[in-house]
Amino acid sequence: MSEGLGRYGCELHAYVLMTNHVHLLLSPDTQQGISHLMQYVGRHYVPYVNRVYRRTGTLWEGRYKASLIQAERYLLVCMRYIELNPVRAGMVKSPAQYRWSSYRVNSQGHEDQLITPHDCYRALARNQAARQVAYRALFRQPLASEQLSEVRAAWSTGTPLGNDRFRATIERTLKTKVGQAQRGRPQKSVKGL
Repeated sequence: MSEGLGRYGCELHAYVLMTNHVHLLLSPDTQQGISHLMQYVGRHYVPYVNRVYRRTGTLWEGRYKASLIQAERYLLVCMRYIELNPVRAGMVKSPAQYRWSSYRVNSQGHEDQLITPHDCYRALARNQAARQVAYRALFRQPLASEQLSEVRAAWSTGTPLGNDRFRATIERTLKTKVGQAQRGRPQKSVKGL
């Protein structure tokens, strides 16, 4: 991951390694940065795991899922969503107890060369110690069910996570509609009905 982050100009702000999935909160320098990073990790880490554990095949069931997020509104929400994953799964009572996440880096100052603080995280306070206190305070209240639903819906469908203005800006930039479309074939219209 470290090699791929540097090679493809991506910054990692939060992560959690779960038993059956991984969450990464990344900022790329280029449009294809995350895609290239994930390909790189797949091409280098999977053979390593297969060699070490004397296995074959892939580690992942399918392609990764990604969603653009409106940083000012959702970055800290997404960081909390990611780092609270082991708590919601009933694996630990506190995110500080789970060593395979970025929580201890962001909240307690543990060293992890993979993590790059995001500007929204830096804006929590003027210095690192105060930032960590402010960050821990965000975890005193659970994420609202609406926030959980919004994050899950965006990540499961690959749609942007943000307000209407954010989505409209993306649509203008991409010159296409974004958002959750209905699944399946469009219904045929029946003449005379």
